[in-house]
Amino acid sequence: MRIEDYALIGDMQSAALVGRDGSIDWLCLPRFDSPACFARLLGTGDHGFWRLAPAGMERASRRSYIPDTLILETVWETAGGTVKVIDFMPPRHENPDLVRIVEGVSGTVEMTTEICIRFDYGRIVPWVRRRDGLLHAIGGPDSVWIHSPVPLEGGGYRHSAAFRVSAGDRLPFIFTWHPSYQPPPEAIDPIAQLAATRELWEEWVSRCTYHGPWRDAVVRSLITLKALTYRPTGGIVAAPTTSLPEHLGGVRNWDYRYCWLRDAAMTLEALTSTGYLEEAAAWRDWLIRAVAGRPEDHQVVYGVAGERRLPELILDWLPGYENSRPVRIGNGAAGQVQLDVYGQMLNALFEARRRGLPPDDHVWAMMRAVLGFLEVNWAQPDEGLWEVRGPRRHFVHSKVMAWVAFDRAVRAVRLGWREGPADRWQELRDRIHAEVCAKGYDPERATFTQSYGSRELDAALLLIPIVGFLPPEDPRVASTIAAIERELMTDGLVLRYPIAEENPIDGLPGTEGAFLACSFWLAQARAMTGRVAEAVELFELLLSLRNDVGLLAEEYDPRLGRQLGNFPQAFSHIHLVRTALALDRAVRAAGAAARTAR
Repeated sequence: MRIEDYALIGDMQSAALVGRDGSIDWLCLPRFDSPACFARLLGTGDHGFWRLAPAGMERASRRSYIPDTLILETVWETAGGTVKVIDFMPPRHENPDLVRIVEGVSGTVEMTTEICIRFDYGRIVPWVRRRDGLLHAIGGPDSVWIHSPVPLEGGGYRHSAAFRVSAGDRLPFIFTWHPSYQPPPEAIDPIAQLAATRELWEEWVSRCTYHGPWRDAVVRSLITLKALTYRPTGGIVAAPTTSLPEHLGGVRNWDYRYCWLRDAAMTLEALTSTGYLEEAAAWRDWLIRAVAGRPEDHQVVYGVAGERRLPELILDWLPGYENSRPVRIGNGAAGQVQLDVYGQMLNALFEARRRGLPPDDHVWAMMRAVLGFLEVNWAQPDEGLWEVRGPRRHFVHSKVMAWVAFDRAVRAVRLGWREGPADRWQELRDRIHAEVCAKGYDPERATFTQSYGSRELDAALLLIPIVGFLPPEDPRVASTIAAIERELMTDGLVLRYPIAEENPIDGLPGTEGAFLACSFWLAQARAMTGRVAEAVELFELLLSLRNDVGLLAEEYDPRLGRQLGNFPQAFSHIHLVRTALALDRAVRAAGAAARTAR
């Protein structure tokens, strides 16, 4: 199936992808980054799945989330009647549970279910036995119990059943994981957990402070970001999947089930700007633990509990999504130098403090250590925002974000929030600014460039006015936006940077789709430079690219009309939220200005 044919369910510790054919094709337990027990997403049916659907039907009639929740309802209309399947993962108690409830809506429907459990990303076929009327699958450290209201028959290392559902019937299936060396878990009440899960999400959404014209899209994105938060620690994963390709059949396939400081900091900004300070505090606590130690030992990406060793491995037994190889787990970016993350961190903490997050002495001490490291190292080349696998460069965006780090530190001191050498930091800030304007701007082409001395463009340059490096009215901002629109846009969407098969900037073969976050940046930049109508038009186009339940992957291929990359992608939903808020302000300001002019 297409990437956008999936929907997300989760319990804020792990997540599953449910297809429009009623099949759960991806589920890692007990954590986001654990080995998958359903891995058909990256392989075949032999690598694990669980399908629940009417007999003979390949695609649901419609589906949606219960409003303001992460509870998925899939409706199937057949000749004999209508049936609904409710999929959710309840708030975790001791063990993770996945619940599927079949409800008869009208008439009578012949249903089928088939479940194929494979541990370790499809590599381990478990031993399955019946015990106390349940199915029990065990393999190494993993154990699964299946509560089924209908008898499941084994064959071919799978289990299946055919059954009938009539109007008013309600049949719950429960899939529970636990460590194989522990006693059997206690059974949950699926109906009670459905109510509890709904109440949890509705209460959380009720705290949202945004009530603008795009509230539905913003709320769905906020729920998605919350679902990607690892509740025990406050860490935020970039996506719940690995190796969904940026180019079908290509090698740009990465594991995003980890916590990037940059992505998590931006998620924090999206959440705090809509009223969620509790999440900000949890992430700040995670940050202190994760980066504890010397600043020179900091990484750009960590495990959900702050783990630092994320070795990149290839799962050669999986053929990959639509034959996109290799399938990777772990992420080699953990060893890269990306200087922009420090600016992202300080900016996120500055904005959280501005919006009411109480100060923390330990955090400020850590930030001062980071600033000391950046004072010495800001002028070094790095791998940059896009984690290039080619040689290090002096990326303009990295220098701009170093400027942001010192700018926010200076402002924190000037506002009386903290004490520090503001004069020295201000001198550094001004020196970085002058160097970027001198070495990162091409006067001949009237545009900032991707790196010092290069002629290539980079969509990250759109952030120059957004982070306040230059005011929107600066002519260099307008000319850079124009250059990006002229050279990096395809079918109305923005590429990250130019990619040529014969000379790839990032050291990788193949091409990729349009990076959705970059298009959101362009919408914001247009609004800031007075092009509000064009900004809204682009934003509405981006909203139209969401799937039927409001989710976005990392990229979009306009030629194929398909989403690409890991899914759902926090980076895309972060910037949907931030752009909605920015455009809301811009539209209201433009309206006020028009009324004043009259």
